[in-house]
Amino acid sequence: MSATLVLGATGTTGSRVCAQLAARGVPVRAAGRRANTGPGTVRFDWYDPGTYDDALSGADRVYLVPPLATSTPADVMLPVLEKARAAGVRRAVLLGSSAIPAGGPAVGQVHQALPALFEEWAVLRPSWFMQNFTGDHQHARTIREEGVIMTATGEGRVAFVDADDIAAVATHALTDAQAPNTDLVITGPEALSHADVAAVLTEVTGRTVTHHPLTYEDLRDRLAAARPYEFATMLADLERAIAEGAEDRTTDTVLRLTGRPPRSFRAHVERTGPR
Repeated sequence: MSATLVLGATGTTGSRVCAQLAARGVPVRAAGRRANTGPGTVRFDWYDPGTYDDALSGADRVYLVPPLATSTPADVMLPVLEKARAAGVRRAVLLGSSAIPAGGPAVGQVHQALPALFEEWAVLRPSWFMQNFTGDHQHARTIREEGVIMTATGEGRVAFVDADDIAAVATHALTDAQAPNTDLVITGPEALSHADVAAVLTEVTGRTVTHHPLTYEDLRDRLAAARPYEFATMLADLERAIAEGAEDRTTDTVLRLTGRPPRSFRAHVERTGPR
């Protein structure tokens, strides 16, 4: 039986996609840089061509998580996707971003190329993750250690989305009889500023959390201390776009594809809370 290959299977969305596919009885090949032990797992590294053949063997669908910390993922992804098509993969679901349209920078270049590579496809364009405030993201760390969220988003609002809802949409995009063959902007049910997020965290957890605004330059330089400068600049540009209103929207994608509404940020914090 053909399997669904899930790249980034130990990551925030990939792990959830694996679990939801398995719950439906769908054969899964869980792939990651360290996923090389146990049944149903296989090693895959975008930067190691020696891992491609084993990962693609027997797969007819693939969930694509781009490589991290690069502003040009198409350089490495597109040759692999051509190889995947030749190996028998017929449906591809790409994890993109609500902030980056087809033809835009970074993953936008892969988005633009996907329809020509696969007859069945979808591009998931989720908003920013709720897990950024409750998992292992920098925001979650500064919340735990300093009680602050530092951004250059000003009063801009974002309809933050739970990774469980992203995975639910991905699972439908991978398994429904008819592929979406479009991009899907995925949001939570309400748009919140980072000050609103801090207020919810304070109310639910009882720990005081505040939003500390940064300038664009301060954020860029802070990010560049741990990342390539070009990539840090791109991330800072995304936060400036939020300040200008680019992410102040909600969509019905989760409800339309899964039949249930997306989880609210308050419900997410009540369920998980900062660790």
